[in-house]
Amino acid sequence: MKVEFMKTIFIKPQSIERKWYLIDAEGKPLGRVAAEAAYILRGKNKAEYVPHQEIGDYVIIINAAKAKVTGNKMADKMYYRHSMYPGGLKAEPYGKMVVRKPTYPMEHAVKGMLPNNRLGRKLFNNVKIYAGAEHPHMAQQPVAVEI
Repeated sequence: MKVEFMKTIFIKPQSIERKWYLIDAEGKPLGRVAAEAAYILRGKNKAEYVPHQEIGDYVIIINAAKAKVTGNKMADKMYYRHSMYPGGLKAEPYGKMVVRKPTYPMEHAVKGMLPNNRLGRKLFNNVKIYAGAEHPHMAQQPVAVEI
């Protein structure tokens, strides 16, 4: 009786074909845009997907400041940071954060949906987030993604 073993497929980094995708976040839920971006960044939309390799594509997110949040999240959703001094915890609601740093909530959401390791930090470099509709990546001919 012959035993067949499954073979793990390893893709060489130079043979990976990378595309650019454009996501317009205007009027779309923040979490859904971030989830779709993370899905493409990981490479889960490709047949060659393996969890330990960077085979994903590049993502451009425009109008990140115009992404909508439902319910009372504009006032209730908080972003925290700490100065590392005693009593140095600072909290800022979503509404104020979007005014101060328009791209931060989208960056925070996408980063939270990527793996928390070396691979996730590497993948986060492949997403470009812009508050407005203008972006400098027209030469890459990005493909629009519908959400």
